[in-house]
Amino acid sequence: MKPILFTNVSIFDGSGSGLYPGEVCVKGNRIAAVAKGNNQIDRENVELVDGKGRTLMPGLVEAHAHLTWPSSVERVVNTMKLPLEEHLLVTAQNARITLDHGFTSAYSAGSLGERFEVALRDAIDRGALPGPRLRASALEKGAEGVMGVPEGHDPTHDRDLNGLRKYVAEMKTLGCDTIKFLLSSDEGFAPGGSQVLMYSEEETRAIGEEAREQGVWLACHAQAAEAVKQACRAGFRAIYHCTYADEEALDMLEARKNEVFTAPAPGLLYARVHEAGAFGIGLAEATRMGAVSGLELMAEVYPKMRKRGIRVLPGGDYGFPYNPVGRNARDLKIFVDLLGFSAVDVLVAATRHGGELMAMDVGEIRAGKLADILLIDGDPTVDVTILEDKNRMPVVMKDGLFYRNML
Repeated sequence: MKPILFTNVSIFDGSGSGLYPGEVCVKGNRIAAVAKGNNQIDRENVELVDGKGRTLMPGLVEAHAHLTWPSSVERVVNTMKLPLEEHLLVTAQNARITLDHGFTSAYSAGSLGERFEVALRDAIDRGALPGPRLRASALEKGAEGVMGVPEGHDPTHDRDLNGLRKYVAEMKTLGCDTIKFLLSSDEGFAPGGSQVLMYSEEETRAIGEEAREQGVWLACHAQAAEAVKQACRAGFRAIYHCTYADEEALDMLEARKNEVFTAPAPGLLYARVHEAGAFGIGLAEATRMGAVSGLELMAEVYPKMRKRGIRVLPGGDYGFPYNPVGRNARDLKIFVDLLGFSAVDVLVAATRHGGELMAMDVGEIRAGKLADILLIDGDPTVDVTILEDKNRMPVVMKDGLFYRNML
């Protein structure tokens, strides 16, 4: 296959620098060269793609993916558990929709089937199914009758210390890249639920020790400040929500800022407040579920995190009927309006920082990086809402191959 040369483009490279005119050459599955300004890349024996002034940028990274949550912009499913065969097909559909909307990588925040995402990841990697690069996860159920997470397809297991260690080892053996635990409950599950801890300090420590021994990552739902602290002490890598983080929790996150990633997932709360009326969630119910207060608290705590250099990534909790998969890029605008990010800052979070979360050579337009590339009609460094419209995304390239090329 000939090298592909994108010319006449404005490049957002993921570094945080402004747009610059240039060219990008792709050979195989990697970016071979980037030229700036009037510099040109050798045109001999290449396939030319004239961007006609469009923005070329890295593929987006979904930092809190729930591909097994059934609802998408193509199909609303007003339940969370489906028959096994149908649920797996819906999961594959959601992977394709995620890629279709410019998210070329996804870091799972839990699956309703322990092997669903492992099998899906492997099928995507061998080219059998379209979808993003995927860090596959399982979802540990937590305490029976308390948690509120949708019923999945997996068997229960012993939840004593040995049982938790065995569970972590089994998920590694199944092929999971990461395992999700709910260290706290949630206001959406029960009033006051955010302050309910789901594991003891001893249990969390055992989970962390076994994960390090097995070489598997850990992610967690952590609303309460103490849940965030537990996660930090146990070595969790992705800590989601952190809505009630206090100064001590922020200190602990800052101390691990080179190892840890956070993601508030405001899109779900925003949808409950503004868009869930047709599904029986009005403002009063959204308030009861903690959506209003949750957004207010996020607006307080996440600017503090950013000042401390803690990585804050967009994305999360898409797949509910009122917050479907395919709407993921809406988080970018919420980050700008609610959390004080500039457009460039949130694009860096969704690309370069997302690549760091994935621990893959993605998220930047730079020689040697994997060729996950979007071509955009317009300038998302000025208006991030452009990325909510896949029709303004004529080119989606993943791993050096065109998933979509409408030029």
